[in-house]
Amino acid sequence: MTNNLTIGMPREHIPTPALILDLDIFEKNLNQMAALFQGPVKLRPHIKTHKSPMIAHLQMRAGAIGITCAKLSEAEVMAEHGITDILIANQVAGYGKPERLAALASRVDIKVAVDNKSNIDDLDRAALKFGSRIGVVIEVNVGNDRCGTRSMEQTLDMAKYITTKQGLIFKGLMGYEGHCVFTANKQERTEECLSSNRILVDSAQMLRDNGFVVEIVSAGGTGTYDMSGVYSGITEIEAGSYVFMDSCYSGVLGNDVFRPALWVLATVISKPQPGLALIDSGMKSLTHEFGKPQPLWLQGATLEGLSEEHGRLALKPEADDLKVGDLVEIWPSHGCTTVNLHDCYCVVKENRLVAVWEIACRGKSQ
Repeated sequence: MTNNLTIGMPREHIPTPALILDLDIFEKNLNQMAALFQGPVKLRPHIKTHKSPMIAHLQMRAGAIGITCAKLSEAEVMAEHGITDILIANQVAGYGKPERLAALASRVDIKVAVDNKSNIDDLDRAALKFGSRIGVVIEVNVGNDRCGTRSMEQTLDMAKYITTKQGLIFKGLMGYEGHCVFTANKQERTEECLSSNRILVDSAQMLRDNGFVVEIVSAGGTGTYDMSGVYSGITEIEAGSYVFMDSCYSGVLGNDVFRPALWVLATVISKPQPGLALIDSGMKSLTHEFGKPQPLWLQGATLEGLSEEHGRLALKPEADDLKVGDLVEIWPSHGCTTVNLHDCYCVVKENRLVAVWEIACRGKSQ
């Protein structure tokens, strides 16, 4: 992982393509978000963005109450690295997975999303087999139309069913307003978010009215942290992308609070004609499902295409002095999926490599 990387080496000596993390900007982003959630609403950051135990520990040190994972395999890695309070904001189902979850629950405080009774049965059997108890939160569909219960009646029925299971502990509710986190118009995004929050909080109150203790009401992403985070009844926020701020989220939120901290360092490997340069970073080191990533700090250059190992830069006259061997910083449009293509972060401070952090959850999609 660290071949040809030496702490202290200048940025221009780092072999490319490389995933670069600017330590100063990253720490400002991390601390800025942490400072917002020192009151009754807590931060439980989603690690699917960074997939790094090191970053998770830094988030915990800054005040996070725990972490959120997307998959069981991510949670297993985080537990191996000493993280002990984990929410899996997803359903864990399939051969052998309830047993893996139950084994993990014997070592750490684990909570998992549920939305159907057969899965609840499987989790309960596994917990009883391993002598552990699994915390569960009912996922409520708040408009994202993915997983989640579709009515208050279904949510209540699910809660009643969970309480009949000796291997499970009912913890509360979660809902993700993912359908509006990228809504560009802030007023529209706020209205959609508050509508989603209302569904979730009203569902929690309905359960309390029926005698249930609802400890967790979890919601929120980077695009709605400042909306869900102040909505009465929400207890924790799952934002994750704020640590890096890819161009998609920056396009929604701007760079006033959180700034771009992550980019892919690439080298110009060909300049076959005026107005065109080829870099050594393509789809195997950059993703483009949220739009083409673009150069940072290079006026007049546009990344107009990606193949497997090449990026095609269109150059206006002001950028046409770019030459073979020059370095270009490419800003990911989607940080989460770009990170998953790399083994490590090359952490830089004042243009020197100061650390190499393993992306230990890379490829952990099971």
